[in-house]
Amino acid sequence: MSVLSAITDKHLRWGFPKCFNRIRKLGYKWNHKRVYRVYCQLKLNLRVKRKQCILPRSPERLSAPNKQGECWSMDFMSDSSRNQRRFRTFNVIDDFNREALGIDIAVSLPAGRITRYLDKLAGYHGFPLKIRVDNEPEFTGKTFINWAKSHGITIDYI
Repeated sequence: MSVLSAITDKHLRWGFPKCFNRIRKLGYKWNHKRVYRVYCQLKLNLRVKRKQCILPRSPERLSAPNKQGECWSMDFMSDSSRNQRRFRTFNVIDDFNREALGIDIAVSLPAGRITRYLDKLAGYHGFPLKIRVDNEPEFTGKTFINWAKSHGITIDYI
């Protein structure tokens, strides 16, 4: 019992199989039924949480913009070159005519670089009323949100 208590005190989240294997590695020849009986007497058996059933959802249809420059969609893609060097691309698309407004390519694309690139695109096309993005860290950070607020742009997370 003291061996099992010592193992579970040291490794709090270990379940029965890991504890039993450690006891066997320490040289004790107890079988699994005996160790499990002691494991349950010490009230170490953890309740197994079952996954909850997720209800099927009916996603809302994305609204189509009525004019050019009203809504932009942005996302990242990644790829690698021949020498296995990974890089990311930042794609900006106008939702009205599905025109690619710009693609920025770099190894690292932090939120500051994204906002500078969007300012450059806005110089050509004007600022949109709404930007549609997913929940990536670059789009949920303070830098991007403050940039959107300062230009009066609403962010639509999908």
